[in-house]
Amino acid sequence: MSDETAPARWGYKFSRFEVMPSADTFSMAPIKNLLNKYISPSDVVIDPFAKDSKVGTITNDMNPTTTAQYHMNAPDFLDELLKQNVVADVVLFDPPYSPRQITECYATAGLRATMVDTQNARLYREVKKRLWQLLKPRGYAICFGWNSSGMGFKKAWQPLEIMLVHHFGAHNDTIVTVQRKMQRTLDESEG
Repeated sequence: MSDETAPARWGYKFSRFEVMPSADTFSMAPIKNLLNKYISPSDVVIDPFAKDSKVGTITNDMNPTTTAQYHMNAPDFLDELLKQNVVADVVLFDPPYSPRQITECYATAGLRATMVDTQNARLYREVKKRLWQLLKPRGYAICFGWNSSGMGFKKAWQPLEIMLVHHFGAHNDTIVTVQRKMQRTLDESEG
């Protein structure tokens, strides 16, 4: 079921869908369709939290049993790509959404999460800063979570879409934001 509306006054096109939840975020039909809208077959797509997803062309997941190309924590993975001078057309940001989920990700990788590791605001900030550096100007950032913050609402980003994916019952909705990078440099005072 879908409930799509015209672009909102703040610049985003808004859409809402009802879909059963899935641990594989990108397998849900509305999300799969949105990704297909913004990702071309020739694009370089970075996914630092890929699990077994093949949407990204450069993939990472801490869990060594996944099919991701790299098995590192996300900031270290992105630092490696920065050293290699990788430039992305699209970046995907689908991290663990809560401290509990972060702890579970560490456990599946055979690691024990510390209190610092489970501070998702810190993790998000570190990963987003690196994704900003890797993304080409006018490239797309597609973010997933329980909020609509995306990469940030600062002047560095052009808002494009927000998709609300309702999962029925007591499940939290998945909120997807799509933004286009508009500046070549990031003013650190903007976050």
